[in-house]
Amino acid sequence: MATYLDSIGAWHRDVASKDRRELTDLAALARATAPPRDFMGAIRAHGRKSAGGSTIAVVAEIKRRSPSKGDLAPDLDPAEVARSYAAGGASCLSVLTDGPHFAGSPQDLQLARQAMGLPVLRKDFTVSRADVYDARIMGADAVLLIVALLDIDELAELHHLIGELGMAALVEVHDEDELNKSLEIGVELVGVNQRDLHTFEVDGEQAKRVARHIPAGVLKIAESGVASAGDVAALAEVGFDGVLVGECLLRARDRSAAVAELMGRTVSCG
Repeated sequence: MATYLDSIGAWHRDVASKDRRELTDLAALARATAPPRDFMGAIRAHGRKSAGGSTIAVVAEIKRRSPSKGDLAPDLDPAEVARSYAAGGASCLSVLTDGPHFAGSPQDLQLARQAMGLPVLRKDFTVSRADVYDARIMGADAVLLIVALLDIDELAELHHLIGELGMAALVEVHDEDELNKSLEIGVELVGVNQRDLHTFEVDGEQAKRVARHIPAGVLKIAESGVASAGDVAALAEVGFDGVLVGECLLRARDRSAAVAELMGRTVSCG
């Protein structure tokens, strides 16, 4: 059965197939940028710095819409949202740069990153070397790789290139089979997406099941379906180092307070 990810991935592969830019030129531009911020270091540092509440990092997401939820915050100001997330205690940001499906753009990432000092993940559908170079050129400190979109050779090649450019690769899996594929290439940062690719439904136990198979030393991020301090605490209890959260933060009246609440402090999220 085809999934929404299949159609989005096909669109991105079609765009990549028509890209006539020289990779050598893109590589030179990517390597000439300022050094990336330490995404994985920011995730690790959170647990050491926390005093009370949850010892799990929040990767706070900026996105205007999603295929499953429609418009979330179509008129958001990326810089303002980024500053709010940072003030609330987020460790990192995730910014959607996909235009046709999420109404994002590279400018959203650039404005968010310029507004505060946190590392930023480019959340997009990476299918080519040019995508990785573009991420570094626009200022990304980390890049998402979705295992369901890539074969093992593509996954290995893009993962290596991301590391070569000094960025972190967040390798997203949905189940144990995808996890095993990612572990074959030596990943250091795994994201477990709890959203079913066929139904869009969230399985709140998925991350916990997959976490049991992630080796010690590999950083673990839970994605989708995280909406309360209780959710975060439960994921911290089974060994997750961070959570990637978007919808409930974007819908909150006070986004700074919403991040703080997720970390076991005060105020309601959303």
